[in-house]
Amino acid sequence: MYIQANASSEGTTRRAQRAEDVLAMQRAVRKGGTRSLLRWLADRTGTWTRLIDTAGAAVPVDPAGGLDDEAAELIHRGLGELASRSLRSMAIDGENHTVLLFPLSAPRGVRAPALAAVVQRPVPVHLPALLADAASALSLCWQAEHAERLRRRIERAEARNREAVLHLLMNGHLTAAHQVAGALHPPLPPMIRFYAVECPPRVRDDLSARCAEVAEDAWVVPCPVYVDHILVIAPAGAPALAETFAALTDDCLVGASEELPLRDTATGYAQAFHALAAARSQSARHARFAGRPDLALAIGPAAAAWAKEVLAPLHAYSAKRSQDPGSGELVATAASWLTFSSQATAHLKIHRNTLSARLKHIGELLNLNLDRLADQSLLALAFRADAIPSGNRDTRTAHSLDDLLTQPAAVAWAHRQLHPIRMRPSAGELERTLATYLCNDGRLGPTATELSLSTTATRKRLARIEALLERSLLRSPSVRYDLWLARRAVRLTEGR
Repeated sequence: MYIQANASSEGTTRRAQRAEDVLAMQRAVRKGGTRSLLRWLADRTGTWTRLIDTAGAAVPVDPAGGLDDEAAELIHRGLGELASRSLRSMAIDGENHTVLLFPLSAPRGVRAPALAAVVQRPVPVHLPALLADAASALSLCWQAEHAERLRRRIERAEARNREAVLHLLMNGHLTAAHQVAGALHPPLPPMIRFYAVECPPRVRDDLSARCAEVAEDAWVVPCPVYVDHILVIAPAGAPALAETFAALTDDCLVGASEELPLRDTATGYAQAFHALAAARSQSARHARFAGRPDLALAIGPAAAAWAKEVLAPLHAYSAKRSQDPGSGELVATAASWLTFSSQATAHLKIHRNTLSARLKHIGELLNLNLDRLADQSLLALAFRADAIPSGNRDTRTAHSLDDLLTQPAAVAWAHRQLHPIRMRPSAGELERTLATYLCNDGRLGPTATELSLSTTATRKRLARIEALLERSLLRSPSVRYDLWLARRAVRLTEGR
């Protein structure tokens, strides 16, 4: 009777201890998943415990962690036995160690790891049951983590695909964009309104998801260039979303473009970006692009003929080596750099040295010094004029840039660009600041030095000009090219 009572008491104690261990495992899983559970298991058993890949690769020896050559060889042999005999557990003895292996369960087609424990002989009586319980908990935990890894991988793949569609649209490759977008949702609309949402980087992921929820028919893409921007391409016929996006959080701004054909996505982006500059000075925190005529369109066919001549060396270029960028890639590089400045490296996914080398090559082909704002403005106008439909092109001899800028339509355009500044009481101060900024190739430091102002004071003046123009000036895409061309046109006609 005494022996039976003692055995019964020991059995009750073991069951109570096992239950307590299971509860402790659950707490460890909730605290930190498989890693937390493995740490608890190592502390609880005092043994070397790991999740081991079951692919049959050699197990690295870790003497400091308690895994010597004998134990590593036992694990390797045991994994082979598990695979060949489809066992659910295994104990394999060596001279000094016993290795216990428990393959984790997983869905069909998924290779799960195995729980391995290296124990000094003899093996404690309670250890196999404890490891079996741990393997069961680890199986559920590992499967949940595996599913989460797959979900994140799918999200990253979809995000990259959406970013690829955005790149294709920005570069005018509509057919390829439609092909890639066909595997995703929603379909690309023929007419769009582009939105740029500015928010703190820490909330961008969450805000992107919320934007996608409230605009189900829109394309929502975290900006590949600016970490505080979200880009949205919405169907033109949909209700205006700027106010809706601005209401999602108190610390965001929204800029909206005009309604444009899908082929003009790059124009829509620039318009939405400029609208952000206007939104910064409005209590509603959102603004729509205040449309003004484009210089290339204001001049008309003559600008297209001029652009064709300017860009001819670039379009005719053929790379000497297969690994070198061709004409199309150089055009895309120049367009990206004119839009994003040094941030073009993030847009094009290239190293800054690669960008510098390409820009140097482009400058040599076109006989331009792309460090100068004057030549940057010329090239920006040439790209815009080159996009004028071929049916509207002038077949006569191309003009020079100064000839184009002195045409009445160009002069009228220039005065409209500068009018918001010139009508202000402090017009003289603002015009001098702008002129100095443009003469210093859009560089803030030299501008501040020439004006005998601090960098902060100069930035504030330029921000005032941004607000008046309702255009971005300090951050690319910038209106500085248009402003340089406008001042050049006015100076040519006024004889200054």
